[in-house]
Order: sequence, then structure tokens, then C-alpha cells
Amino acid sequence: MILCDGLVKIYKTDDLEVVALQGLNINVEPGEMMAIIGNSGSGKSTLLNILGGLDRPSAGQVRVGEWDLLKITDDQLVEYKRRTVGFIWQNNARNLLPYLTALENVEMPMMLGGKIDRAYARQLLEWVGLGERMKNKLYQLSGGEQQRVAIAISLANRPSLLLADEPTGSVDSQTSDMIMDIFRRLNRELGVTIVIVTHDLALASKVDRVVAIRDGMTSTEFIKRNPNLILDPGDAERRKSMQEAHEEYVVLDRAGRLQIPKAYLEALQITGKASMEFDGEKIMIRAPKSLEG
Repeated sequence: MILCDGLVKIYKTDDLEVVALQGLNINVEPGEMMAIIGNSGSGKSTLLNILGGLDRPSAGQVRVGEWDLLKITDDQLVEYKRRTVGFIWQNNARNLLPYLTALENVEMPMMLGGKIDRAYARQLLEWVGLGERMKNKLYQLSGGEQQRVAIAISLANRPSLLLADEPTGSVDSQTSDMIMDIFRRLNRELGVTIVIVTHDLALASKVDRVVAIRDGMTSTEFIKRNPNLILDPGDAERRKSMQEAHEEYVVLDRAGRLQIPKAYLEALQITGKASMEFDGEKIMIRAPKSLEG
């Protein structure tokens, strides 16, 4: 469903150049539900904007389904955003039109696409648990209800890919669990591919695969040992439960480069250089011996 190979994004101004993505590689299978995690400035939001057709890549390869997002024309990009991808923002104000009802908000992308399917719009709101709130306007809905309307809107034109940018960042833990349950149901019943960008390890632990991004490149992947396991969403020991439920892998790019987890480097006090040995079975990385004397 998604193929990124050597993806590069450079932002330029008159006197400044920032490389947000520097050769990122990632694959997402059709029907997969996965998460992307990373600290602020890691490049995860840049990747999401490119996949959503909101930003253009600078170089490399990026494909979503049949679309080549590096070579896509402006007219094709409109069609791509209208038919292939749905987007959910953390900020509800970007998802909803406040002067419309919940039902009218869901129908808006259908109208822009040229065909309103009121029965399907109602069905989407039923799916997200808002069957009794269809005629309510924005100010009559809680933050969690607004975010659930946003999920229904993102699916209005039956996209094959759903992108969610911190979808539970502005709601409480109970509502967050409800939203993740909705995602799982939509993923299972509609077969829609779902990519969630988050910094919340508890949220990431509820999907089968997690890709970590650091400095504009994929660094590690976490793959759930038991795909049927649903973790306790409690606040305590979130990181520990994530590590116990998932197997962690270091990701190699096509050139054989890998990113060693930052915690490992700090523990070994490795900064600029490291020594490497191969004993026939294992590759060992050590802090270099002092070169003085």
C-alpha cells in the first residue's frame, strides 16, 4: 500500500536549508494498521504530510497504491486526496466546520466529490457511536465526540488509506481507548489501511507494528509477538509493556546503514566513532579505545 525508498524532503528559504527526511525507507502492507513514533523534529509529521498529499517530496521514491507521489500532477493530486486518502488532524478545528451538524460535516467531502450518500454518512456516524448526535453542531459535542466525527469524515469517500496525526492527543484515556477500538473495527471490517503518527507509547502498543523515526530516517521497528494481544491501557509502565509485547528490530537501509538506539550509544558513551568486530556469528560494536599515545 505504501512504499517509501530513499525518501528525501528538503525545506528551503533564502538563507536556510533544512533536511526533514534524509533517505527514509518504509513499507506498509494493504490492510495493515500500524503506528509511526518519533520525537518532535524527527520527521514523522513531514512523512504524514507527504503521504496525505499535503506536501511534495524532494527526492527518492514514494508510492501509495497506484500513485507515484513524486511524479503526480496537481490535478492528479486533487483526485488522490479526494479518493484514496483520508486524514484526521489532532486539532479538531481542522477537521470540522462549526456551523454544520455532524451529519452535514460527513456529507461535505461527498458533496465535493460530486455525490452525497446520506445513508452511508449516517452509517459512518453509527459506526463511531454517534447515531444519536447526528444533528448536533460542533459546540454541542465534546472533544471526544468531535474527534469521532472527524473519523467518520475521513472515511466519507471510502478511502483505502487512513492517516491519523496524534488522533488521541486532545482527549482523555477512556476516549482514547474508544477511538482505538473504532480504528481496529474499521481496519478489520472495511479493510482500510491505517497509519497513526503519535509520540504516545501506550497508543503505539495497541497496534501490531510500530516504526520509529529519528533524524529523518527509520531507526527501529517493533513487531507485536502476539497479534491478538491487547495491552492494558493503564498509565503505569507503558514503556515496559510496549517492550514486553513487541520484538524490537534495527532497520537496515539498502546501503546497509542502520541507526543504533540512542540509549545504547549513551550507555557505551559512543559519540563520533565506534569499533566493530565480526566473530562469525555476531557483530559487536564498542566504544573505540583511546588513540592517545
